[in-house]
Amino acid sequence: MTLSIPRSGAFPQVLPMRRQAEVIYELLRERLATVLPRAMRENGIDAWLILCQEDNPDPVFASMIPMDTWTPILQVMVFFDRGGDEIERFNISGTATRDLFQRPYTGQVEAEQWKLLLQLIEERDPKQIGINIGSVQWAAGGLTYNLHKQVLEHLPRKYHKRLVSAEPACTFWLEAFTDKELEVYRSVVALAHAIIADTFSPRAIVPGVTTCEDLRWHYWQLCADRGLEVSFLPFFNIRRGPENRARYGPDDKVIRRGDLVHCDVGIRYLRMDSDHQQWVYIRRQGETEPPEGIRELLRQNNRLQDVFMSEFKLGRTGNQMLKTMLARAKREGIPGPKIYSHSLGHLLHEPGPLIGLPWEQKVCPGRGDVKLVYNSCFTMELSITSTIPEWNDEELRLSTEEDVMFTKDGGCQVIDGRQVEFYLI
Repeated sequence: MTLSIPRSGAFPQVLPMRRQAEVIYELLRERLATVLPRAMRENGIDAWLILCQEDNPDPVFASMIPMDTWTPILQVMVFFDRGGDEIERFNISGTATRDLFQRPYTGQVEAEQWKLLLQLIEERDPKQIGINIGSVQWAAGGLTYNLHKQVLEHLPRKYHKRLVSAEPACTFWLEAFTDKELEVYRSVVALAHAIIADTFSPRAIVPGVTTCEDLRWHYWQLCADRGLEVSFLPFFNIRRGPENRARYGPDDKVIRRGDLVHCDVGIRYLRMDSDHQQWVYIRRQGETEPPEGIRELLRQNNRLQDVFMSEFKLGRTGNQMLKTMLARAKREGIPGPKIYSHSLGHLLHEPGPLIGLPWEQKVCPGRGDVKLVYNSCFTMELSITSTIPEWNDEELRLSTEEDVMFTKDGGCQVIDGRQVEFYLI
C-alpha cells in the first residue's frame, strides 16, 4: 500500500475520515497477519485472551479494532496458536470488525459470550493463556480487577494455573511496526513538522505582542481545524538572555526580540503519535541569524543526536544504550549531555526500551530493561548545556526531540529530518 498525503501549497493535507478508516484497516489487517504471530510465538503463549468493557478499553484491544466500529458492553477477543501459518483470531462480541476476526457470536448477552469462550478454550486446551496483567508496561495492564475475577469464575480450575502475563506479547505488539506502517509514519511526522513550522512563523508570532499561551492555542487550533488530536498538552516557553530579563522584568510573558522560544508538542493521526521539541529565535533589529553561541549549541546538540543514533543495536536494553551513549558523548567533549528518550508510535511513551529519564541518567529499572527490536520507533529526546558568550556566559540548556525509526537495513535514522537551524522571526 502506498499512502500519498496531498498537499495544499507546502502544507500536507489530512486525509478525509473515510480514507483514514481504510488506511487504518489496511494497516491493521497486515499487523494481525504478521506481528501478532510473532508476539505470541516469540513469547511462549499459545492462547491470548483480551477482555474489556465499553467505557474502559484495554490499550491493546483499542489497537486491534477498526476505526469505524462501536464497542458495546463486554468485549472478548481470544487468539489461538495451533501451528501453521496463521493465528486463529476470534471476536466474541457485538463489535463489528469486518473480516479481521472470526465472529462465532455477534450478540451482547454476556452469559453467551462466556459460554462460547469456554467452549473454544476447552476444544483447543492451550498450555499457556496470556492475559493482560503487566508489571512494567502500562499498556499491558488492561485487564481490570472485575474482569480478572470473572475469568477465574468462568474458567475451570485446571486453567487457572495456565494463566500467565501477556506483557511480553503486549510489548512486542505495540512496539513493532510493519514496513507499510513505517511508510505511513513518515507522512504523520511530516505533518507534525509542518504544524510546528506554521506556529513558528510570522502567521503566529508578532514580537512584542504574542505570548507562549497564544502559541499554545494557535498550535492546538491548527490541529483541531484539521481534525487532529494533540498527543499531549502542547507546551511553549521562552528562554531569555540577561539583557531582555533586565529590560522586561521577571514577570513578562510577551515574546520579545532576542528571545528563544521552545516547544514540546505532538499530534495523533492514523493511530500514530508524534513528539517534537524545536526552537525559534526572534531576531533583533539588524540581525540575520541568532548569536554564534546559540548556533553552536544547536550544532553540539546535533552531534549528540548523531551519537544517539549510532548506538542503536538489536537486542540492547535501554539502560545499555543510555550508558554507551553518555560515555561516548563525554569522550567526544559534547557539553552537558542528557538523554531521556522513549519509544513512540502506537503509544506516546511506551512500550519499547526507555533510554534514561531527566532525573535518572544511570539505570531505569523495568522499562529500561526492555530490549530493542527492529522496526521500532522512538523520539530522540535529549539535551546539552553550555555557556553562551553573548549572554554574559550564562548557561543554556538546549533540549530537542526528533522522531526516529530503527530498521534492519537502515539502522537508526530520523523519520522526517531534524532541526539543524533555528526557525527565525
